[in-house]
Amino acid sequence: MKQQIIVSGLGGQGALTLTRLLAEAAAAMGLPVITSETHGMAQRGGTVISMIKVGPFRGPLIPAGEADRGLFLHPRNLAVHRFYLREGAGVFVNTATPGDYRSLDAQSLAAAQGLPPVAANLILLGYAAGRGGLFAGPDLLIEMIAARTPERFREASLKAFQLGIVTAV
Repeated sequence: MKQQIIVSGLGGQGALTLTRLLAEAAAAMGLPVITSETHGMAQRGGTVISMIKVGPFRGPLIPAGEADRGLFLHPRNLAVHRFYLREGAGVFVNTATPGDYRSLDAQSLAAAQGLPPVAANLILLGYAAGRGGLFAGPDLLIEMIAARTPERFREASLKAFQLGIVTAV
């Protein structure tokens, strides 16, 4: 198993949370995993990108044109970080605007369900997992969310992830 994933968003959208969940899922599967993060101006809503490499890789950075999957928590970041994706990569974008990617308006889904805006990250993750776009399946990711999310956020986090899965079907 080898998969290289980028998670791109704005500060506060939960890109680092998704990175942690994916890394812990890979470790639970007994797979080697390397992550890296670039925060930039994250505290002021600036761009955040993280990279997850699952499998026998050496360095933490994904070279341009080699990522297998991209999770874009904000559509603006597609123009900024798309160059990391290889041709034919699975691209999942939190947007209502259709394009040459898989789009899901996770922000609106979160609001419609009474979930906080940051829950859109888990909705998009569930959508990607439900579409078979990730190395880890939905069941393992549900386990990771349940085990790693603070109790006060657990129910909403699981609801958001499962909403993404249902939307993917």
